[in-house]
Amino acid sequence: MKNLTAVAACAAFTGAAGFATTAAACSAQTLCEVATGEYVITLPDNGPEQPPAVMFIHGFGGSGPGVFRNTGMVRAFTDRGYAVIAPSGLIPEGRNGGSWAFHPDRRGGRDEVAFLTSVRDDAIARHDIDPDRIILSGFSIGGSMTAYLACAAPDTFAAYAPLGGNFWRPHPTECAGPVHMLHTHGWTDGTVPLEGRVLRGADSRDVGAVIQGDVFHALSVWRETNACYQLKPDRYATEGAFMIRTWTDCAPDASLEFALFPGGHIIPQGWANLTLDWFEAL
Repeated sequence: MKNLTAVAACAAFTGAAGFATTAAACSAQTLCEVATGEYVITLPDNGPEQPPAVMFIHGFGGSGPGVFRNTGMVRAFTDRGYAVIAPSGLIPEGRNGGSWAFHPDRRGGRDEVAFLTSVRDDAIARHDIDPDRIILSGFSIGGSMTAYLACAAPDTFAAYAPLGGNFWRPHPTECAGPVHMLHTHGWTDGTVPLEGRVLRGADSRDVGAVIQGDVFHALSVWRETNACYQLKPDRYATEGAFMIRTWTDCAPDASLEFALFPGGHIIPQGWANLTLDWFEAL
C-alpha cells in the first residue's frame, strides 16, 4: 500500500467533541492536509497500538470537522477502539458547505476516489492505522460517495457501510469487483426516498433530469457484483429498531446486508454499533 508524506504538522490536542488524541494526531480543529484536500481524525483512548478505523464521509453542506459534532456516533466508534477519520468535500460555488463529485456522469474538479485513497494512506502513515481494518462509510451524499468508490475501486477499504444514500440514476450496470457492504436506510426517508426522487426536472421522463437512485435497484447491482445469485436472503433478523436482510452465499470475501429502520433521513441511534457488529462478524 502506497503511503503519502503528510504536508501539515499535527499537534497534541483534545478535540472540540472531547475526544483525546495522541501527540502525533490531528483533531477536529487541527487539519491534516493531503495534496487535494484535508481531513480530521480522532483516535481511541484505549485502543490497540494499530487501531482499526471508520472513515466517515459527511452529507451535502457538511465538513470533516462537522462530523465530530455527532458526539454519540463518534463515541460509539472510539469506545470500541476505532479511530474516526472525517475528510472534507469541496465547497461548490455559492455554498457554505462541502459536497462530493460522486456520479461518473457529473464529476468535476477533483478525483474523489484518488482523494479518499490519499486520506487513507496518510492516516495509515501518520497515525499508524491498521491498513486491513478500515471501513468506509458515509451519510446521504456521503453514502452515495461510499457506494461509488466501492464500485470503482473495491479493494480500497475492507468494507463499505453507506447510510441514507447509494447509487443515483442512471444506475451503474456493473462494478469493478465484489465487496462487503452494509446499506442502512430509513423507511420514511423523504430526502433520499428508497425509490429516489427527481431533483432537477418536472419528472423522471425529462431529458437532463437529475434523479436519485432506487435503493432496491442498487441492491440488485450489488447482488450481481457480489455473485449473490440466490436472490432470497440467507438471513432475516430484527435487532433493536433495525430490520435486516443478509446475503452471505456470495463470492469469496463478499457479502451484502440491508438494514431498514422506522425513521427518516437521519443517522439513527444504534447505527454505529450495528455497523461495527456487522464488520467484526465478517
